[in-house]
Amino acid sequence: MEEEFHEDEDFSEIVAADEHWVRRRFVRCSFTGSDLRGLRTEGCTFDECDFARADLGDSQHRGTALRTCTFQAATLLGARFHGCSLLGSSLLGARLRPITFVDCDLTLVALGRADLRRTDLSGLRMREANLVEADLREADLAGADLSGARLRDARLEGADLRGTRIDADGLVQARLTGARVDAETAVRFAVAHGLVIS
Repeated sequence: MEEEFHEDEDFSEIVAADEHWVRRRFVRCSFTGSDLRGLRTEGCTFDECDFARADLGDSQHRGTALRTCTFQAATLLGARFHGCSLLGSSLLGARLRPITFVDCDLTLVALGRADLRRTDLSGLRMREANLVEADLREADLAGADLSGARLRDARLEGADLRGTRIDADGLVQARLTGARVDAETAVRFAVAHGLVIS
């Protein structure tokens, strides 16, 4: 099936609730203020698209790429992403919880000050993500890749960090009281805080 292609088009405030989009590609398109509640996408691509103030609540996305997109003040409550890439996208100010990510790539994603308490983020690729002041209390980050992630004042109290890749800077800058870690991370935490293991 031929891919449907849209470039530099304005879809602001469209109503596409509960629609099913397959193999559609959008480049630099605007969906600001749109009603996309319950939208299902499969194998779609969105590059540099603007979803500011859009309602994506209860939407479902499978094998879809949303690269370098903006979701400022968007609603993503109940949204599900499976096998998706959000590479370089900004979710600053978006309403996220509850949200589901399964086998997704969140590399370079901006999630500063995001409320992701008790969210399952296990196994996700979150390399170099901006998690400054994000609330990740009791989140499941087991096996996630946080290499190079910015974690200044991120709240990770009670989070599951077993098997998580996290840099020394993150171990120093984040709040980790009560976080569950494996032995390797515990040693790296100690070294990052100046202890000498012998």
